[in-house]
Amino acid sequence: MPVEYKDYYKTLGVKKDASADEIRKAYRKLARQFHPDVNKGTDATKRFREVNEANEVLSDPDKRKRYDTLGPDFERYANAGPGAHPGGFGRAGNGGFQYVYTGPAGSDPFGGDAGGFSDFFRTVFGDMAAGGVGGQTFTRRTRSRAQPGVDAAYEVEVSLQEAYRGSERTIQLQREDGTTRTLQVKIPAGVQDGQRIRLAGQGGAASGGGPAGDLYLKIRVKPHPFFTREGDDLRAELPVALHEALLGAEAGVPTLKGKVSLRIPPETQNGRTIRLAGQGMPRAKERGGGFGDLYVTVKVVLPQKLSERERELIQGLATSRANEDPRGHLL
Repeated sequence: MPVEYKDYYKTLGVKKDASADEIRKAYRKLARQFHPDVNKGTDATKRFREVNEANEVLSDPDKRKRYDTLGPDFERYANAGPGAHPGGFGRAGNGGFQYVYTGPAGSDPFGGDAGGFSDFFRTVFGDMAAGGVGGQTFTRRTRSRAQPGVDAAYEVEVSLQEAYRGSERTIQLQREDGTTRTLQVKIPAGVQDGQRIRLAGQGGAASGGGPAGDLYLKIRVKPHPFFTREGDDLRAELPVALHEALLGAEAGVPTLKGKVSLRIPPETQNGRTIRLAGQGMPRAKERGGGFGDLYVTVKVVLPQKLSERERELIQGLATSRANEDPRGHLL
């Protein structure tokens, strides 16, 4: 059965001229997505192995060079003699390579690097794991390449007050061996809903001396009963009595810093919005620092259970303004 060509660039979702950093980022993202400890889908394990195989080749300059040189026409080189490819790639026959495994029965003849990899990988890169020339037997050699640890994600829920002031959380992460480790993490002031906080080196453990993965905290800010957040600004509805809207008043307004006084101008219309500068959320330093604003929308509350005297006063107001039609512009 012919060996199927593997498009490793397509597997990682990168272009053929992708940089080493782009390949590393794509690998970490996909490895985290399909890691068997995270993804229980039926194809997750298969995709995880494919992603690891693609990274094994594209993250290694020597393997990547051979892969790019051979391309989809690899089988022509695979069946050729020595010298058919500048990397010395070939199989037994006409003085070519002959692979003779002398390790324990039932073990993988390609060692740690090729264990579980596809036939395509073994066909193209087998001589990088074990080999012999001219009928001489070579004991397999295992080369453990440094592999970065898998990134991890953890969701943290905070109140709007905690997002305003900043807070700390104690979180527990489960290792692959089933044990847990505890971390004390800081939630910065001004953090936004959906924001990701990167904790370098706090993710999955690496192999072969590679760097540990990163831990990403995904922040969820709980809804607040009074404030609605828009970026660094806050919005709120302020109930105002009819007489306060008509005559003007000083009204107390809650903020995340504490209570402040707001002047309601006379004859304030229902729905008018008043800005309180600097009473919003903390603004990140890269956006200039400081604080956002609080926008208060006046919500006029009409009186209920009127007394006879109050009815007379309102009737007098109605009589004096009988010629006014607030809907005249609609007709």
